[in-house]
Amino acid sequence: MAKKPKTVAPARTNTEIRSLLLRYFYDRNENSTSARGKKGSAVKISDVKKELKASQALTQQEVQSNLTYLLSQGWVEEQKVEKSFTAPGGTVIPSATNFYKITAAGIDKIEGPGEFTMPKFHGIKIEATGQNIITLGDGNQIDAQFGNLGKALADLRASVTKSTGSEADKMAVVADIETIQSQLAKPQPNRGIVSAAWSAIKGAAIVGEVTHLVEQVATFIQPLLS
Repeated sequence: MAKKPKTVAPARTNTEIRSLLLRYFYDRNENSTSARGKKGSAVKISDVKKELKASQALTQQEVQSNLTYLLSQGWVEEQKVEKSFTAPGGTVIPSATNFYKITAAGIDKIEGPGEFTMPKFHGIKIEATGQNIITLGDGNQIDAQFGNLGKALADLRASVTKSTGSEADKMAVVADIETIQSQLAKPQPNRGIVSAAWSAIKGAAIVGEVTHLVEQVATFIQPLLS
Protein backbone atom coordinates (compact mmCIF):
# COMPACT_ATOMS: atom_id res chain seq x y z
CA MET A 1 0.00 0.00 0.00
CA ALA A 2 1.44 3.35 -1.05
CA LYS A 3 2.22 5.78 1.69
CA LYS A 4 0.21 8.94 1.78
CA PRO A 5 2.29 12.00 0.94
CA LYS A 6 3.07 14.22 3.89
CA THR A 7 1.04 17.38 4.09
CA VAL A 8 3.29 20.40 3.74
CA ALA A 9 2.09 23.49 5.57
CA PRO A 10 1.89 26.56 3.33
CA ALA A 11 4.73 29.02 3.81
CA ARG A 12 3.85 31.95 6.03
CA THR A 13 3.95 35.43 4.60
CA ASN A 14 6.13 38.12 6.18
CA THR A 15 2.97 39.81 7.46
CA GLU A 16 1.93 36.62 9.26
CA ILE A 17 5.41 36.18 10.74
CA ARG A 18 5.49 39.80 11.93
CA SER A 19 2.09 39.29 13.54
CA LEU A 20 3.36 36.21 15.38
CA LEU A 21 6.50 38.06 16.48
CA LEU A 22 4.62 41.06 17.79
CA ARG A 23 2.12 38.83 19.60
CA TYR A 24 5.05 36.96 21.18
CA PHE A 25 6.47 40.21 22.61
CA TYR A 26 2.98 41.35 23.65
CA ASP A 27 2.27 38.13 25.54
CA ARG A 28 5.70 38.21 27.14
CA ASN A 29 5.09 41.74 28.39
CA GLU A 30 1.62 40.78 29.67
CA ASN A 31 3.03 37.88 31.70
CA SER A 32 6.30 39.46 32.81
CA THR A 33 7.31 39.74 36.45
CA SER A 34 10.55 41.63 35.84
CA ALA A 35 12.21 43.93 33.32
CA ARG A 36 14.62 41.30 32.00
CA GLY A 37 15.46 37.68 32.55
CA LYS A 38 13.52 34.43 32.29
CA LYS A 39 10.21 36.12 33.16
CA GLY A 40 11.17 39.58 31.93
CA SER A 41 9.34 41.74 29.40
CA ALA A 42 12.66 42.24 27.58
CA VAL A 43 14.33 39.16 26.11
CA LYS A 44 17.59 38.23 24.36
CA ILE A 45 17.48 37.45 20.65
CA SER A 46 18.76 33.92 21.27
CA ASP A 47 15.75 33.22 23.50
CA VAL A 48 13.36 34.81 21.00
CA LYS A 49 14.62 32.50 18.24
CA LYS A 50 14.60 29.45 20.48
CA GLU A 51 11.07 29.98 21.79
CA LEU A 52 9.54 30.87 18.42
CA LYS A 53 11.18 27.85 16.81
CA ALA A 54 9.58 25.65 19.45
CA SER A 55 6.14 27.27 19.46
CA GLN A 56 5.73 28.44 15.85
CA ALA A 57 8.39 26.53 13.89
CA LEU A 58 9.97 29.81 12.75
CA THR A 59 13.51 29.73 11.42
CA GLN A 60 16.25 32.01 12.70
CA GLN A 61 16.22 33.87 9.38
CA GLU A 62 12.45 34.45 9.58
CA VAL A 63 12.75 35.81 13.10
CA GLN A 64 15.75 38.02 12.42
CA SER A 65 14.55 39.62 9.18
CA ASN A 66 11.06 40.35 10.47
CA LEU A 67 12.31 41.58 13.82
CA THR A 68 14.40 44.11 11.89
CA TYR A 69 11.18 45.33 10.27
CA LEU A 70 9.33 45.62 13.60
CA LEU A 71 12.25 47.56 15.04
CA SER A 72 12.32 50.01 12.13
CA GLN A 73 8.57 50.61 12.47
CA GLY A 74 8.81 51.23 16.21
CA TRP A 75 6.65 48.29 17.31
CA VAL A 76 9.62 46.71 19.14
CA GLU A 77 12.65 48.37 20.71
CA GLU A 78 16.21 47.26 21.40
CA GLN A 79 17.83 47.84 24.78
CA LYS A 80 21.57 47.45 25.25
CA VAL A 81 22.79 46.44 28.70
CA GLU A 82 26.51 47.09 29.14
CA LYS A 83 28.65 45.37 31.73
CA SER A 84 32.31 44.74 32.29
CA PHE A 85 34.43 42.15 34.04
CA THR A 86 38.02 42.01 35.14
CA ALA A 87 40.22 39.32 33.62
CA PRO A 88 42.74 37.46 35.81
CA GLY A 89 45.49 39.76 34.55
CA GLY A 90 43.59 42.82 35.71
CA THR A 91 42.33 43.91 32.29
CA VAL A 92 38.81 45.30 32.33
CA ILE A 93 36.81 43.79 29.47
CA PRO A 94 33.52 45.43 28.49
CA SER A 95 30.57 43.41 27.23
CA ALA A 96 27.08 44.24 26.04
CA THR A 97 23.87 42.24 25.74
CA ASN A 98 20.93 43.35 23.61
CA PHE A 99 17.38 42.81 24.82
CA TYR A 100 14.15 43.29 22.88
CA LYS A 101 10.67 44.24 24.06
CA ILE A 102 7.39 45.57 22.73
CA THR A 103 6.82 49.34 22.72
CA ALA A 104 3.68 51.31 23.60
CA ALA A 105 3.05 51.64 19.86
CA GLY A 106 3.31 47.87 19.52
CA ILE A 107 0.80 47.35 22.34
CA ASP A 108 -1.59 49.79 20.67
CA LYS A 109 -1.10 47.91 17.42
CA ILE A 110 -2.68 44.87 19.08
CA GLU A 111 -5.11 46.43 21.55
CA GLY A 112 -6.08 49.46 19.47
CA PRO A 113 -5.65 53.10 20.57
CA GLY A 114 -6.75 53.86 24.12
CA GLU A 115 -7.05 56.68 26.63
CA PHE A 116 -3.28 56.99 27.00
CA THR A 117 -2.36 56.72 23.32
CA MET A 118 -0.39 59.70 22.04
CA PRO A 119 -2.32 61.51 19.29
CA LYS A 120 -0.99 60.60 15.83
CA PHE A 121 -0.12 64.22 15.00
CA HIS A 122 1.17 65.22 18.41
CA GLY A 123 3.44 68.27 18.06
CA ILE A 124 1.98 69.33 14.71
CA LYS A 125 -0.19 72.44 14.51
CA ILE A 126 -3.06 70.95 12.55
CA GLU A 127 -4.82 74.31 12.32
CA ALA A 128 -1.89 75.60 10.27
CA THR A 129 -2.65 73.05 7.53
CA GLY A 130 -6.06 74.52 6.85
CA GLN A 131 -7.60 71.04 7.15
CA ASN A 132 -10.62 70.10 9.21
CA ILE A 133 -9.27 67.11 11.13
CA ILE A 134 -11.60 65.00 13.25
CA THR A 135 -10.80 62.33 15.83
CA LEU A 136 -12.73 59.07 15.62
CA GLY A 137 -13.76 56.91 18.55
CA ASP A 138 -10.80 54.60 17.97
CA GLY A 139 -8.37 57.52 18.29
CA ASN A 140 -7.58 57.86 14.59
CA GLN A 141 -7.44 61.40 13.21
CA ILE A 142 -8.69 61.89 9.65
CA ASP A 143 -9.78 64.63 7.27
CA ALA A 144 -13.43 65.44 8.00
CA GLN A 145 -14.43 64.82 4.38
CA PHE A 146 -13.78 61.11 4.97
CA GLY A 147 -15.75 60.92 8.21
CA ASN A 148 -18.23 58.26 7.05
CA LEU A 149 -15.48 56.04 5.66
CA GLY A 150 -13.39 56.50 8.79
CA LYS A 151 -16.30 55.49 11.02
CA ALA A 152 -17.06 52.44 8.85
CA LEU A 153 -13.41 51.35 9.01
CA ALA A 154 -13.36 51.79 12.80
CA ASP A 155 -16.48 49.59 13.11
CA LEU A 156 -14.90 46.97 10.84
CA ARG A 157 -11.69 47.00 12.88
CA ALA A 158 -13.57 46.54 16.15
CA SER A 159 -15.55 43.59 14.77
CA VAL A 160 -12.49 41.91 13.27
CA THR A 161 -10.65 42.00 16.61
CA LYS A 162 -13.63 40.25 18.24
CA SER A 163 -14.02 37.63 15.51
CA THR A 164 -13.11 33.95 15.86
CA GLY A 165 -10.20 34.06 13.40
CA SER A 166 -6.57 33.48 14.32
CA GLU A 167 -4.63 36.29 15.94
CA ALA A 168 -2.30 36.45 12.94
CA ASP A 169 -5.25 36.84 10.54
CA LYS A 170 -6.80 39.51 12.72
CA MET A 171 -3.59 41.49 12.92
CA ALA A 172 -3.04 41.30 9.16
CA VAL A 173 -6.49 42.77 8.47
CA VAL A 174 -6.16 45.40 11.19
CA ALA A 175 -2.80 46.47 9.75
CA ASP A 176 -4.41 47.00 6.34
CA ILE A 177 -7.30 48.92 7.90
CA GLU A 178 -4.84 51.21 9.66
CA THR A 179 -2.96 51.71 6.39
CA ILE A 180 -6.13 53.10 4.86
CA GLN A 181 -6.93 55.17 7.94
CA SER A 182 -3.48 56.77 7.83
CA GLN A 183 -4.14 57.87 4.25
CA LEU A 184 -7.43 59.48 5.28
CA ALA A 185 -5.50 62.13 7.20
CA LYS A 186 -4.50 63.57 3.83
CA PRO A 187 -6.84 65.75 1.77
CA GLN A 188 -5.83 63.59 -1.21
CA PRO A 189 -5.06 60.00 -0.13
CA ASN A 190 -2.70 57.87 -2.21
CA ARG A 191 -5.13 55.84 -4.32
CA GLY A 192 -2.60 53.07 -4.99
CA ILE A 193 -1.98 52.47 -1.29
CA VAL A 194 -5.70 52.58 -0.48
CA SER A 195 -6.55 50.17 -3.32
CA ALA A 196 -3.84 47.67 -2.37
CA ALA A 197 -4.84 47.63 1.30
CA TRP A 198 -8.54 47.36 0.48
CA SER A 199 -7.92 44.45 -1.91
CA ALA A 200 -6.06 42.60 0.85
CA ILE A 201 -8.90 43.21 3.31
CA LYS A 202 -11.57 41.96 0.92
CA GLY A 203 -9.51 38.87 0.15
CA ALA A 204 -9.00 37.89 3.79
CA ALA A 205 -11.08 34.88 4.85
CA ILE A 206 -11.65 36.35 8.29
CA VAL A 207 -13.83 39.19 6.95
CA GLY A 208 -16.44 36.61 5.97
CA GLU A 209 -17.75 36.94 9.53
CA VAL A 210 -18.37 40.67 9.09
CA THR A 211 -19.58 40.87 5.49
CA HIS A 212 -22.14 43.58 6.25
CA LEU A 213 -19.42 45.87 7.58
CA VAL A 214 -17.19 45.20 4.57
CA GLU A 215 -20.09 46.18 2.32
CA GLN A 216 -20.57 49.35 4.35
CA VAL A 217 -16.92 50.33 3.89
CA ALA A 218 -17.16 49.51 0.17
CA THR A 219 -19.91 52.09 -0.22
CA PHE A 220 -17.73 54.92 1.09
CA ILE A 221 -14.31 53.85 -0.19
CA GLN A 222 -15.20 53.53 -3.87
CA PRO A 223 -14.28 57.14 -4.83
CA LEU A 224 -10.72 56.59 -3.47
CA LEU A 225 -9.93 53.46 -5.44
CA SER A 226 -7.58 53.70 -8.42
